[in-house]
Amino acid sequence: MNQIVEIIRLEESDTDGTFGILRIEKSVFCATLEPPDRFNATGTSSIPAQQYFCDRYSSAKFPNTFVVRNVPVRSGILFHAGNTVQNTQGCILLGETITKLRGDRGIKNSGATFAAFMAEMNGQQTFHLTIYQQY
Repeated sequence: MNQIVEIIRLEESDTDGTFGILRIEKSVFCATLEPPDRFNATGTSSIPAQQYFCDRYSSAKFPNTFVVRNVPVRSGILFHAGNTVQNTQGCILLGETITKLRGDRGIKNSGATFAAFMAEMNGQQTFHLTIYQQY
């Protein structure tokens, strides 16, 4: 059975990005960080809040992750580790909590949190993602 994954966006800053929480099967799993909403511009914007399917993805740079499918006029939107908005070009970063890192807002323990997410999704080839905007 495919996992149900939700991102609930809680706040947005043009300089720090879009922060939210990720839930798996209605339980909070981690914090998320995406770029701010820049009208779905490639490489600099969060994706529109709606429903998507995500599939396993592998490349030299990202050998074990998921890609968000059917994003209007965009491709290559991945889940991966990273701590600040400078670490994403439109992708979804996963971290333990929202915090300050060297004066910038970001998420911490991203590498371990991303690894835990991939362990939780072990055996899943695809999942349903719904993104909600709460701000």
